[in-house]
Amino acid sequence: MADHQEASVTLPSDPASVSAARKYVANVLTEWGMPGDSEIADTIRLIVSELTTNAVQHTFGQSPTFTVDIELDRDEQLRIGVTDSDPRFPKRLPAAVQQDNGRGMVIIRWLAAECGGKLDVRRTPEGGKTVAIVLPWTAPVEPIS
Repeated sequence: MADHQEASVTLPSDPASVSAARKYVANVLTEWGMPGDSEIADTIRLIVSELTTNAVQHTFGQSPTFTVDIELDRDEQLRIGVTDSDPRFPKRLPAAVQQDNGRGMVIIRWLAAECGGKLDVRRTPEGGKTVAIVLPWTAPVEPIS
């Protein structure tokens, strides 16, 4: 496998795009050797759902599209980032706040940590933001024949 692989898709900020992004990421990871029925694949699909849902719901019309970038470095580290053009960073809600939504970032951070990874939020040069997870790559590496 190559030392570095990348894939990317840009989708409209529409609820239907959440499913499209999830399927896109799942297909790319399967192509790169991650079994689609593994626990980590299920976790990544959930994380992608949460990240893209946030990009659709919380940009308040400030981002007509979002981009999902996937990078695999040296069969060691997987990075999945969702970039939108809204400059506002996600806010962490206090535990005492009672509402039905707004817990996506808590879920993402917890799931990433459970997989030995981390959550990262960065400003883009264009003034938007990228919310990304970085995880250890756990797919089996096929031996060279």
